[in-house]
This record gives sequence, C-alpha cells and structure tokens, in this order.
Amino acid sequence: MQWTGCYKSFLFSVHQWFFFLLVIFAFSSCNTTKYVPENQYLLGKNTLNFDKNAFKREELKNYIKQKPNKRILGVKFHLALYNLSDLDNSNWFHRWLRKIGEEPVVTDPYLVDKSTQQLTTYAHNKGYFNATVTKFIVYRKKKSKVSYTLQSGKPYTIRKIDYVIEDTSLNNIILGDSLNTIFKRGDLYDSEKLQQERERIERYLKNRGYFNFTKEYVFYEVDSTVGRNQVDLFIDIKQVTEQAGSGMVKVMSHRKYNIGNVFVYMDFDARKALADQADYFSHLDTVRYDGLFFIGENLNFSVRPEVVKRANYIIPGNRYNLENVDKTYNHLASLRIFKLVNILFREAGAADQPVNEEGTLDCHIQLSTFKKQSYAVEVEGTNSAGYLGVAGNFIYQHKNLFKGAEFFDTKFRGATEAYVDTTADIRKIRNSREIGIETGLQLPRFLFPFLNTESFVKKYDPKTRFSLAYNYQDRRDYTRTIARASFGYQWKGNAFTTFFVTPFDFNTVRIWNIDSVFKKKIEDTYLEYSFRDVLISESSLSFIYNNQNIKKKVDFTLFRFNAASAGNVFSAYNMLTNKPKTEGTYNILGNEYAQYIKTDADFSYHQVVNDASEFVYRVFIGAGIPYGNSQALPFEKRYFSGGANSLRAWTVRGVGPGSSTQKVSTRFPNQTGDIKLEANLEYRFELFWVLEGALFIDMGNVWDMRYESLTPNSNFDWSRFYKELALGTGLGIRFDFSFFLIRLDMGLKLYDPNFNPLSDQNGSVSTLTTRWPLFNPNLSRDYRLMAIQIGLGYPF
Repeated sequence: MQWTGCYKSFLFSVHQWFFFLLVIFAFSSCNTTKYVPENQYLLGKNTLNFDKNAFKREELKNYIKQKPNKRILGVKFHLALYNLSDLDNSNWFHRWLRKIGEEPVVTDPYLVDKSTQQLTTYAHNKGYFNATVTKFIVYRKKKSKVSYTLQSGKPYTIRKIDYVIEDTSLNNIILGDSLNTIFKRGDLYDSEKLQQERERIERYLKNRGYFNFTKEYVFYEVDSTVGRNQVDLFIDIKQVTEQAGSGMVKVMSHRKYNIGNVFVYMDFDARKALADQADYFSHLDTVRYDGLFFIGENLNFSVRPEVVKRANYIIPGNRYNLENVDKTYNHLASLRIFKLVNILFREAGAADQPVNEEGTLDCHIQLSTFKKQSYAVEVEGTNSAGYLGVAGNFIYQHKNLFKGAEFFDTKFRGATEAYVDTTADIRKIRNSREIGIETGLQLPRFLFPFLNTESFVKKYDPKTRFSLAYNYQDRRDYTRTIARASFGYQWKGNAFTTFFVTPFDFNTVRIWNIDSVFKKKIEDTYLEYSFRDVLISESSLSFIYNNQNIKKKVDFTLFRFNAASAGNVFSAYNMLTNKPKTEGTYNILGNEYAQYIKTDADFSYHQVVNDASEFVYRVFIGAGIPYGNSQALPFEKRYFSGGANSLRAWTVRGVGPGSSTQKVSTRFPNQTGDIKLEANLEYRFELFWVLEGALFIDMGNVWDMRYESLTPNSNFDWSRFYKELALGTGLGIRFDFSFFLIRLDMGLKLYDPNFNPLSDQNGSVSTLTTRWPLFNPNLSRDYRLMAIQIGLGYPF
C-alpha cells in the first residue's frame, strides 16, 4: 500500500517523528557523559590489535566483557535517550526514557582485566599456548579508550591422535569411525573443535543404539611437551560407572538399545495428564495399527493413524537412532496440525537384566492437535496514483479436512477505489471494483503412486497442492476477469532447500471492456498485445535456499530461482494436427494462447552488524521471452518496478520501461517490461519500544525485449541500460509487534530515467542533471518527487 504526493496532516505527524529522532541523534553527539559519576569514565571505544591471519575480529569481540553503548550509524542513540531523562524526575515520561534508553557504560578496571584474561584463554584454546594480551587505557574528558594487544606467537599443531577406549565393546565402532574426526594430524590445536568432536561422537553412538551415551564419557589428554610446537592428543572413552551398595562403584559397558513398542497418544490432553496422571491414562483406549499402538480417550481420532505412521521413523524392532527421532519431530511438525509433539523413551527391560545384553526402549509419542478450523478478516487501505480505497479479505482455513492433514483454505476478496472520471464533460467521482475468490487444498503426499511410497514420503516430506481462483476487476481503463486452475508439488531437498514443481497452471484472461481513449493510446504499441483475451497454460519450477537460523541472530542467505514456460503443448498439438491460424495466431477454445519462457532469480544476504542493526543486500534479475504464438508477454506475467517491496520512491508500475518518456497517459501507471534488474541496500536498526528504523537505497528498472518505435528507448540495450537504472533513497519506520510488522517507508527519487526536464521547467538545464529531479528547481506540480509506502513485513 502506498501514499504519494503531499498529504499535509499525515506527513506532519511523520515529520514530527523524524524531527524528534533527528534531535536525539544530534543530542547524542554531545553531552554523552551527563550521567557519568564523578571520577569515573564513559567507555568510549574498545580497540583490538592482533594478527588477522590467526584470529577473527568478531570472535575476539565476544570475549571482551565490557562493551561501549550501542551505536547506530556511529551515534550512541540509546544513550542519548537515557540522557534526555531527568533522574530526579519520576513522572512516566522520564521513566519511559530511561526504560527504552541505555544507561552509560562506565569503565570498570576489573572487567578490563577479566577481558584480558578471557582473550588470553581464547588464544590458548586456539592453539597459541604462548600468546599474551596486554591492555592500555587512555582517559580523556571523562571518557576512556581501551586497547587490547594480542601477541599470538607460534601456534601448536597436532602431531599424533591416539584413542584410549576403556569400554572395549566400543573399540570397533569408535576406531572404524576415526577417519571422520573433525580434526586431523597436522591441524592447529583448537579446543572448540575438541568440544565439537565430543558432540559428534555422542551423536554417532546415539545413532547406533547407545541411548544413554553422552559427551561426558569422552575425555581428552593433551601432551604439549613433545616439542616443536606440537601436541599429542589422546581421546579417552570412559565406561559407565554406577554407585553400588556399601559405597562401592560398579563399572560396566555402554548398553545398546532396540525399539520395543511404540505408543502414540492421539489428541493428548497435557492438562488432564498433569492434573491426575493415573486417572487420565486409565480412561484411554488402545488400537493397534501396522505395528504401532494408538491410544486415546476414544478411538475416533481426529487424525487418521496412517498419517502419523507415514511421518514416524521410530520403528519397533529397529535400533534406537537419534537421527530418526529428530526426523519424526520435524515431519510431524511439518504437517501443521499438531501444536504439541513430545517423544519420550522408557527402558522396558527388567531391572536385573545383565549389562552385556541389549536393552529395549518403549517409545511414547504424545500429539495434541490445533483447532481444525479458523477464520480471519483482513482490512487494508489502498492507493493508486493518489486515489484512496479500501480492501478486505475473509479467510477460512481447515487444517485437517479429511483427517489426513489436508490443508484447505479459501479467501474471499473485495476492494473498491475512488477515482475522478475526466472522460465526461462533468468531472465525477467513480469507483473501481475488484471481487475475487481463491481456494486451495494441500495434501501431505504426492499423487503419484510410484512416488508415494513410505520411504519417499519420509525422505522428502512431499506435498501436493490444488488451487482454483476467479477474479473480477472493473478498473478505470478496462474490465476483465481472470480464472485460474493449477496443481503442483513441493518437497524438501535438505534442511536448507525446498523445491516446487507446477506441471499445470491454467489461466484464462478475458477483457470484457476497454476504455476507448486508453485503447487508442496503446494501439500499435508493444503494450497492445498484453491487453487481449488470452489462455495461459504454464509449467514452472522453483527452488528456494534459506540457511537462516531462527534461534540465533547470525548472517544468512536467501535465494529464490524460478523458471517457467507456456504454450508449448498447445503449439505441438497445432503442429501435429496442421490446424490453421486465425488472424496470424493459433487459437484454443476460440482464444489466443500465450507462448513464452520466463526465468528470474532473487538473492538477498543479511549481514548482522551488532545486536541492534544489520545490513541487507538484495539483487533481482529476471527476463521473459515471448515467441511463437505471442507477440508480447501477457500483462499478468510482465515485470514491473516500484511500490512497497521494490523501488520505494515510485508507485507500483511507475518506473520504465527503459528511459522512455513517451508513456501511455493514464492515472493508473502501467509501465511494465519483459526484463527486470533491481538491487537494494538497506540498513536496519532497532530504536526503542517496538520501533525500528531503516535507511535504504533502491536501484532498478524494467525494459521491453524488442524495440518499439512509438516508445523509443524502452527496449533493453547493453550500451545504455546502466544509464537507465532508476535510483532512489529514503528512510523508514517499522513497528515490530512480534507476530506482525507494520512498515512505513518514505522514498525520495534521486535519478529518474523517465524524467523529461524540458516538459517540467522553463529554460534549459545542464546535461549532467537532466535526469536528477532533486536538482531541478522548477519541477512540475504533477511530478511526484517522493512516495510514502506502507506495507506488512519486511520488503525482502
């Protein structure tokens, strides 16, 4: 959603916020020691001097115990908020400022010494046993700068790795896996890798039936006296020890376990079980299905047992395997019908079972489902080139339609928008309308018998989705309907990758009415071919890579790739049947069909600066090529720039194509193209309360594939495309309420490739600034230099 132009009452409040923030930024650059006690010093900066070939700055910074106040663009913004308050004033405003702000970090010599020790220990743990760290503090005007200098010395490497396996039953297993150790002979000694190896050995043994084995049974001995800056490493695998009678200690081997019975508690009620466990479990019934025991208060389970069976990797009679437990958790959660998935194991053998015998584990899986049905109502404001409107969605979802984790959803949409009709003699306010319905059904499996085996489902977690949609649009320039039917498949490649294949996506676009003025203006242009009745039969492939860790704020990459083609099946049919063309094109069911190929890639990288800020880099590249039965891409498939998730200084479809200045005159921008290039850089930072801020730069444009004489410079040309990249900047405010985020971005045009200075001012201008409207003192009233975008969620 977006607002453009000058809306004084709204912008006034926005300007007040930004003025308030600018005051704080300005204030933060001075008087930072306002609340620093006498004879104490504000910690201004930590400096690290070290060998960059040996250590990483980000890792070393984690071991400094005292850090300066947080900075945003080099400014201690949160400290400034705190300093704005009056410590002697207890009214709510001053309490609020102190709560959202950050009190000054006063230099603590004890923590400086502690940091020195921590850095020294870290260097030793990285194999630099002779490393030393010295500190130096400079005090000036109630501020301090602390400098840490790390002299690393020569590192120690691993000369030899030996195993001391006290539990001889593990000899063959451990030694057979020794080639997979995280460290090798000749590697630098690194205590962090030693800890990772402990965890790897624990998981390795748990995946082979050793349920009770933990990393606490793995010890290391390091001999650094062998000389030549080398160490000998001994990996010690301890036996199990238990306290026996009379203070005696019993030593035994680690036991291997098999899976006994698997009990699945359907529709599990955790509250009743906690309130009176014995009474709750006494009222449960049991039924056996394909080797598993399904238990519930009645046998009319909300989910069919076969659904859980397909998602379960814990099989009776198999070895205990931690990896299978994790897969079961993940697969059951991916069904999106269970709010609780709890997997427990209990030893089923006799207490006096000999220690040299394999044990048995009974598995208990507790499942609680979400509510089957949910309803939601969404209301949003809309704006197109200054005309306001309102839209609403009514959404219905059923998460378990046929008791098989089938996800059914339906969305009803209605929208209306006012505009001024200037085609008549009398100017009138009229409304554009949109009404639509979309429904879909997702199944937790493939609808291919040969790809629907239990092993395939367990490995790839496949899904099939069907969808139907119908949309009626009554716009200023045209009236049309769009009907769509599609089905496709989705599956997981690994923890970071997801694949989507849509073999059938059928659209029929019908133009019922087109404004005569608008029609005349697009005649004999490239855009004319996009406003025709058309059938679109598309097949597509999509790929997503996302290595984001939602539990930790670390750098991550998101990559999306899409490829699609349309019309080839229809063309093959027409060629085989020698069907004649109608007015130069083949028709199916009386309508022209689209034929094209289209592919695009969207890459973004999130770089964490500190706990309060991050940079986000994004690049988008896409192209569609019409051929055969099509002169141009259908309007729905063409690329556009501008809007809340694109170039934020422009309206939706308000950029391009190319550097053409001869655009179709319409109050609703329709500037689209076959090729799109876009790049964005955004700096995001936390402010206070639920407020976040952002500074951004957007660049990009769209182009036509072919030259169009009526709209020159709209086609893509390698010799000039880089001169036609629109450039905008701006700043934003976001309200992060955890479960949703409201975004307000204010964009400013810097370089506009479609800007024609001769039509916007009197007199000539320098050729260096002809497309830099910000430097044009005589802009036309109709030219919109700024745009305010409102959206939900981050733009990318």
